[in-house]
This record gives sequence, structure tokens and C-alpha cells, in this order.
Amino acid sequence: MNTITDNMNQRISARIRLERESRGWSISELAERAGISRAMIHKIERGDSSPTATLLARLSGAFGISMSTLIARAEMQEGKLLRLANQPVWRDPQTHYVRRHVSPRTDLPIDLVQVELPAGSDVPMPASSYALARQLIWLQSGELVFLEGDTRHEMKAGDCLELGPPNDCRFINETDEPCLYLVVRLNQSGS
Repeated sequence: MNTITDNMNQRISARIRLERESRGWSISELAERAGISRAMIHKIERGDSSPTATLLARLSGAFGISMSTLIARAEMQEGKLLRLANQPVWRDPQTHYVRRHVSPRTDLPIDLVQVELPAGSDVPMPASSYALARQLIWLQSGELVFLEGDTRHEMKAGDCLELGPPNDCRFINETDEPCLYLVVRLNQSGS
């Protein structure tokens, strides 16, 4: 991993601990709320393990915030202009999906996130990661299969999908090329 990614993982680890402690929760309480083992949370908070996208979604859901908000709180400063060089980038250690938080942290209840999903990737997200927001997925390049519960959406470049009620979901790239999509998230509460 490079220094920027390592630094981002350290900030995320520290933010998870701060979110837990600010609520007065023990590691056991967070583990129960998030459905993650105490040992894994301990490893993440110490920086011994980098959380996957699925784990971050479960943790942020337990905190009642979006994954975007959790990462933004770990990295960003307030401001109206967020230059490309300053946009937080996070790489999932398991799937190698790359997530870039594009929107500046402001009082607007909107997050804009760019994701590059490598060829052959399958990234599950629990329903809890969608509980506090309305979302659109706008495919920029490549092809994406988005499973929303039992519904399969096959997307091509330029397609835009509005997500329905919170449901377990999967982002799947069945092709030999990466795909690039934007997630537009309207936060409703808790962020």
C-alpha cells in the first residue's frame, strides 16, 4: 500500500474509535449493533486490519451514518472547493475497489462518490448502509450488475438507477474491464 492509502486507513481507524467512544459504546456493544466480531473491531481500531467496504457499511450503519459520512469525517475539512488532489481515496483491501469522495464537506445533505470496480468484482452492501439516504447510481464507463434484493439491474455506460427502499445489495462487475460509476446520495437524517 502507498503512504496516502495507509494514512487514510489510519484516519478511518481513528474515526471508528471516536464514533464508538463518543456514543459511550464498548467494543462489544458496537460488535452487536454492527454484526461484526469484537476481535475484528479491535483490529480495525488499532490499525492492524483495513476494513473492507462491507465492514465499513456495517459499522457506519450501526452508528446511524452513511459510509460516505464516516469516511468524510475521517478525512475532510470544511470548504466549498475540494480539489482532485485533496479528495479522499480509499481502496478496499479485499476487492481492490477504489472509492473517491468527490463532494466537499458542506451543510448540503448530498454526497457524491466515484467508484472504480475492478473486473470480476462482487461487493455486497447490507441494507443498513442505505437506511438513511436516497441514492442514484450513474454508470460512467463499463458495465455493472446491481443486485437490489432479488432484482437484477444490468447497467451500461450512461445508465442511471434510483435505488428503492433499503435492501441488501451487490455491486458486480462480470466483465474483463473495470467499470466506473458515481453514487449520488441524498442523506435524510443521522449524517
